[in-house]
Amino acid sequence: MLSSCVRPVPTTVRFVDSLICSSSRSFMDLKALLSSLNDFASLSFAESWDNVGLLVEPSPPHTVNTLFLANDLTEEVMEEGLQKKADLILSYHPPIFRPMKRITWNTWKERLVIQALENRVGIYSPHTAYDAAPQGVNNWLAKGLGACTSRPIHPSKAPNYPTEGNHRVEFNVSHTQALDKVMSAVKGIGDVSVTSFSARFDNEEQTRISLNCTQKALMQVVDFLSQNKQLYQKTEILSLEKPLLLHTGMGRLCTLDESVSLATMIDRIKRHLKLSHIRLALGVGRTLESQVKVVALCAGSGSSILQGVKADLYLTGEMSHHDILDAASQGINVILCEHSNTERGFLSDLRDMLGSHLENKINIILSETDRDPLQVV
Repeated sequence: MLSSCVRPVPTTVRFVDSLICSSSRSFMDLKALLSSLNDFASLSFAESWDNVGLLVEPSPPHTVNTLFLANDLTEEVMEEGLQKKADLILSYHPPIFRPMKRITWNTWKERLVIQALENRVGIYSPHTAYDAAPQGVNNWLAKGLGACTSRPIHPSKAPNYPTEGNHRVEFNVSHTQALDKVMSAVKGIGDVSVTSFSARFDNEEQTRISLNCTQKALMQVVDFLSQNKQLYQKTEILSLEKPLLLHTGMGRLCTLDESVSLATMIDRIKRHLKLSHIRLALGVGRTLESQVKVVALCAGSGSSILQGVKADLYLTGEMSHHDILDAASQGINVILCEHSNTERGFLSDLRDMLGSHLENKINIILSETDRDPLQVV
């Protein structure tokens, strides 16, 4: 619980403090900052179930001088943020996830919202958008393995289709048919892009028509083509997929340049995460001297991402008991480091990257009280 000595900082006091700092520090308008954060790592990369973006917004206009970074926004971390005069808190994990039916002083998450609004502090969470990003959490985690090549286990899809619409319709028009009439008709339908080229079909020179269209336009195209039985019978309709992004997505499958023993890999991971202990499940038939060449990793909770992936080692924060048994039975070693221990170290890199991305226009600081709730005792 937050110490009773902490009181909401009056707006007038914070305004005076802002004036004192304005001569030496720059500010960014909140909306401009949010746009820059989305340019750094698009929220479109986030999983559909996630709750990302701006979660708490002070009444506009709101300027940001200090951006405060944390992995988990607890009440202790909020107290630290207020003491350090944060204007926006970037909490990797969203403190608001399930819908709130009321905002009272009864639960700690409700109290976070109250304190943020009373002190004019915004709360922003990127979560799985940063997991997927090429320069994000999973890439940072992979840095601890040693020299390797990596790719996403589950690649993200591009936010937009490469062409207009999400359907492609193709059909042939013979030279005996009214080509100009057909082309004029399909071009007259909105949200349609049309291309044509010569093609030989059944030893006859014909014109191949290919058009991309939206779902709404598709119905109009089909309605037109169905009026001509000869066209309609040989019409192909394809559903287009958004292209996969090569370096963006969930988890990473990493192939080391040189194999190392499991014992060596454990030392590397401990050093990278600054941990004295990790949890290890040896795969069946494996020892600490067994060689590791391929590592499948997922920051946080990796069961759903790592399941079924062929690798010598799974690296994640936490997995269910039965998923560990399944992996071990296949000879796959499993290393667990606790959930947020596989994420929090990324924030130091994030501070530097955002500083450069934002051209050092604002002050960016790391929480010193943020820590994993579990300890080895």
